[in-house]
Amino acid sequence: MTMQSRQNADLGVTRGQQIIASGTGAVLSTLLAKQHYNRGGHFNGVLDAILKISRTEGITKLYSGLIPTLVMFVPSTILYLTAYDQLKYVMGYKYETSSTFVPVVAGCIAKVYAVSIINPLELIRTKMLSQPLTFKEIYGCVRTAVQDGGVLSLWRGWGPTVLRDAPFACIMWFNFEILKARLMKAFHQEEVTFPVSFASAAIAGVIAAFFTNPFDVVKTHRQIELGEMDALKDKKKHPSSTWLIMRRIYTQSGMRGLYSGFAPRVGRITPALAIMLSSYEVGKVFFKQYNEKHPR
Repeated sequence: MTMQSRQNADLGVTRGQQIIASGTGAVLSTLLAKQHYNRGGHFNGVLDAILKISRTEGITKLYSGLIPTLVMFVPSTILYLTAYDQLKYVMGYKYETSSTFVPVVAGCIAKVYAVSIINPLELIRTKMLSQPLTFKEIYGCVRTAVQDGGVLSLWRGWGPTVLRDAPFACIMWFNFEILKARLMKAFHQEEVTFPVSFASAAIAGVIAAFFTNPFDVVKTHRQIELGEMDALKDKKKHPSSTWLIMRRIYTQSGMRGLYSGFAPRVGRITPALAIMLSSYEVGKVFFKQYNEKHPR
């Protein structure tokens, strides 16, 4: 049996079906989580926010900035989730019998791979969020960035992003696979269900967010400093090293500084991650059952 056929046999779905399932999860999580996170005002829960924004600003305002977010999130999610599953089964992962080391390694590699491929789109997303641009204007922005800073300028911020996202992926997948297997066993399930995967992803996301929040704070500070240096044309104003920024934050504000914004981050990450992974898992189950009923 070839490597590709063995992978497909283990997964029970084709790569095309994986892409559909992961893309659907990415779109759903974006649509359901986007509408109120970066808005001001006082809301009593998600439903209250949706109703108030709809009345005062219109339905379309709920999804302002949606296209730039999808430009980044959908391709990144497809690459990330499909790479993770393929790597996991290449490494021979089996539920309840394989080492928990496998999801950690597969998750880390998949996240670094996805970030490396998608990172140049961050420039496009930032420009699209700042002002409406045509495709010609977006191309001009990318060309200017390459001319001024070289091709590698498109990967600016890659280091802090990987330092935040790779550990998050390791911790999240480690806990997600354990929780999912235990809940499936506790409820005597042969296939994962939406509630099981949703609960597993939500809990795993909170744990991972706690341990990686300092890197998210550093990434935010670094983006602010880079913006200030670009505005002032001063490339020596602040050191750009991740570890130096982390040390400066700790010196100035202590652990509280490194965990600033933790609650909003958890509130943003947890539902989005839970919706994304549960949609993906249920999508794989659907396609697996379809393939069993309609063998080729």
